[in-house]
Amino acid sequence: MMKSLTSLQDCLDKRCVIGLTYFDLQGQIIKQTLLAGQVTQVDQEKGITLQLLSEGQGNQADFILPIDLSCWFSAPKGEYHTSSQQRKMLNPDYLVTWDIYQTQNNKANGQHQWWEWVPRCQHPTVNQKDTN
Repeated sequence: MMKSLTSLQDCLDKRCVIGLTYFDLQGQIIKQTLLAGQVTQVDQEKGITLQLLSEGQGNQADFILPIDLSCWFSAPKGEYHTSSQQRKMLNPDYLVTWDIYQTQNNKANGQHQWWEWVPRCQHPTVNQKDTN
């Protein structure tokens, strides 16, 4: 069993699968997505930066998570697949889950959307592929 995270520095270089669920103003699910990546930077103000998995040596996108560690859970061994482009991660260190709530009505194109990030503090359940 992996040691639990006690500080942002504990996240550095860890590989994780991130589950994001987006909700509209009425609390209905808009979208769910799975991402996978490795933590490359941590900053108390900016957040936790992950480099997302990509194919080959092409452009690798960064994704920034809030600094709350309450939703980081040790991941069971297995093969995990992202929602888009079916990137595979074998035996990540952590599963991270966030619920993201829309806080304003839709805006015209080009105007800022407002979202509230809420950590999902229950250990996630996963359907795993057998890696044997």
